Amino acid sequence: MSINAKFNDLIANKVFYGLVSVFMRVVLSSVFIIAGIGKISAYNATGEYMASMGVPAALLPLVILTELGGGLALLVGYQTRIVAILYFGFCIISGLIFHSGPDMQSQLMLMKNVTMSGGFIALFLLGAGGFSVDNRNAR
Repeated sequence: MSINAKFNDLIANKVFYGLVSVFMRVVLSSVFIIAGIGKISAYNATGEYMASMGVPAALLPLVILTELGGGLALLVGYQTRIVAILYFGFCIISGLIFHSGPDMQSQLMLMKNVTMSGGFIALFLLGAGGFSVDNRNAR
């Protein structure tokens, strides 16, 4: 049996697929949940930083809702494909706005955003997977 056939058998196992799906959603959502909470706890400073980058501070509540609300939806696998495609765009746009400086730190942060956007494309294609609100009736 080839290694690809063994991988296919493993992925076909519903428990394995469900657990890996949960892990994938936890990893991708945790960045946004933590960032959303951080923005709430440093609300004024975050608003000032956004304004310094040319983004109206009035958008901060929408950013928090996007990060925290979308992160929680992604965590439980609710409307996963919609959240994934929105986060794909969010990662690219926020990366270009906030991390486009010439210094190495900015470039690394931009590449982090681009890399995460690739994960969201995969999540968009695959869906929430097992053990999710989206697939609650599939079990």
